Amino acid sequence: MSQKFQELIQSEKPVLIDFFATWCGPCKVQSSVLTTVKENVGESARIVKIDVDRYPAIAAENGVRGVPTLAVFKNGELLWKESGVHDVNTLTQLLKNFA
Repeated sequence: MSQKFQELIQSEKPVLIDFFATWCGPCKVQSSVLTTVKENVGESARIVKIDVDRYPAIAAENGVRGVPTLAVFKNGELLWKESGVHDVNTLTQLLKNFA
């Protein structure tokens, strides 16, 4: 999976990674926010969810200590990372700026 993750973040388009856990209440809120963000940004960015319980090594490699944590990568480079729930406008604008 780690190899696949590396390929995933080598994208020319910004890739927003949502590090989440199934037991996390705020993650469910973030997930519904991201559905709207995806509609807003369309094909200009990708949104990928990674379950930290299923892929703990990837979470650890990326310094994820709490969920939800969102990270934006482009061409393999980490451009932005923050924990907590973020709103539709903030994330839409963020991805448009990086696109």
